[in-house]
Amino acid sequence: MAQKTQWKIGGEAGFGILSSGQVFAKACTRGGLNVFGYVEYPSLIRGGHNTCQTTISEGKVRSQIRQVDVLVALNKETITLHLDELSLGAAIIYDPDKTAATNEELKRDVRLFPVPFSKIAMEAAGQELMSNNVSIGATIAVYDYDIDLLLSVIKEQYLKKGEDIISKNLNSARAGYEYVKKNFPEPFKYRLAKAKKQASRMLFSGNEALGTGAIAAGCKFYSGYPMTPTSSLLHFMAGNEKKYGLIVKQAEDEIAVVNMAIGASHAGARAMCATSGGGFCLMTEGYGLAGMTETPLVIVLGMRGGPSTGLPTWTEQADLKFALNASHGEFPRVVFAPGDMEELFYWAAKAHNIADKYQTPVILMTDKHLAESHASVEKLDQEKITVERSQIVPDNTQNYLRYKLTDIGVSPRALPGQPGNIFVANSDEHDERGISTEEKAMRMQMFDKRMRKLAHITKDIEPPALYGPKRAEITIIGWGSTKGAILDAIGGLSEQGIKANFLHIISASPLHSEAIAKALKGRKPKLMVELNSTAQMAGVIREHTGIDIPNRLLKYDGRPIYPEEVIQKVRQVLNR
Repeated sequence: MAQKTQWKIGGEAGFGILSSGQVFAKACTRGGLNVFGYVEYPSLIRGGHNTCQTTISEGKVRSQIRQVDVLVALNKETITLHLDELSLGAAIIYDPDKTAATNEELKRDVRLFPVPFSKIAMEAAGQELMSNNVSIGATIAVYDYDIDLLLSVIKEQYLKKGEDIISKNLNSARAGYEYVKKNFPEPFKYRLAKAKKQASRMLFSGNEALGTGAIAAGCKFYSGYPMTPTSSLLHFMAGNEKKYGLIVKQAEDEIAVVNMAIGASHAGARAMCATSGGGFCLMTEGYGLAGMTETPLVIVLGMRGGPSTGLPTWTEQADLKFALNASHGEFPRVVFAPGDMEELFYWAAKAHNIADKYQTPVILMTDKHLAESHASVEKLDQEKITVERSQIVPDNTQNYLRYKLTDIGVSPRALPGQPGNIFVANSDEHDERGISTEEKAMRMQMFDKRMRKLAHITKDIEPPALYGPKRAEITIIGWGSTKGAILDAIGGLSEQGIKANFLHIISASPLHSEAIAKALKGRKPKLMVELNSTAQMAGVIREHTGIDIPNRLLKYDGRPIYPEEVIQKVRQVLNR
């Protein structure tokens, strides 16, 4: 098979674009291949142009690429909008009864596969709605891939729908496959085959990986309000509520969401809530309350384009400084930004452990791109997750002090209702028992106690990873979801004879400033890659290390970073 190929399906909302993309990606994953899937859709209740693209390779795939080798067009608009993305000799699979297309009209050297989706769907299943399955079957034939892998995925996808629905979906996919095999016998230039070395992989979206990590870490309460891109996290947690003994609440707004989670955590449950930028604006007062009352809490902040409603269904990394400074006053602000599905899984667990162990709120940042993309991942090892909790004092502890002054800033914790352990959970400044105070000495002691936690949290967080050769011509710096595209770009640069390495920052606070300064020392060029217009992480690095990073690739059009963009910028910086 080709080293790397990209497939894309597009059409109007309601055509089953996302489900088709996931079925195809699962079929590829089941054959031992690596995939990365990326979805785009407008913020419309109905209609609008939707796409799902899947990058496939036997080698590692970390991000989407620009070039499309096979385009499935469920309407004419898809061809028009994505024609310029097609590689030389790419395939277009389309319904000639609804979309006319010729090489002369398109003015491109592409291979056309006219497949009457609607007609075949009606003949095979009696429903035009099955056209998307016909298109996936046709895709498998064009790529000369194993149809049985697709059929096995479809069976599982509709297992709960009954034999009739399963049969119709299977028949429509098989019919699309057979139509292409019969009418277009000449092989296409790209083909897919099962990987020579079969590996056990699963297909996860970012939100599924995050939710799985939280459940593995013992999360027992989740609250949320539907808001892209964290809505599917709410669906995932609710879907696993009975299986894992969770309590999942959809509240009336984000103020209620954060307060519910604080209440659940105060009562002793590991709690998590999630939102996007606009919802987090409403949560900030509750966030400060958790900081003052020293209540463990994980808040998932899924970034999207702002300000205000902004770009509701598109990606951005513009909420970093908001998260680092959210709520008023000063308290330990812990902010993590994982970069891929594996990191979302393990750092979701780490966030719960840090929150619980140090009795503090933790913000886990993701974005629309990472949250809603899907990728094949190796087995996520639950055995690597340990549950670390702050010690709960015994009943009737003598002279119990909930906010006792300690060297590490963590006080003995009791739960409401424990006999004899009486305390006040107070949003005002307070003494060791929780009683309000405005006495200056106690204020200073309590404030310093809370802030001492950061130094100890820093020791529990590994420093940023440096990928690639230590001796490189240029160091690329990124955080969060830019990881995949940058790593793929480093591979592409290597093929062009350019040595680059990559410093990936997950923990924005506490920041390992000494480790970052060490990695960035010297005069070799540095390039900051971020999805915002003001280079927010570059500003944080300069604030903490004094190192300025003048070379920047900044993008804020709602689309993710592509490896090709990173390669182009690196060559520009190096004058290559």
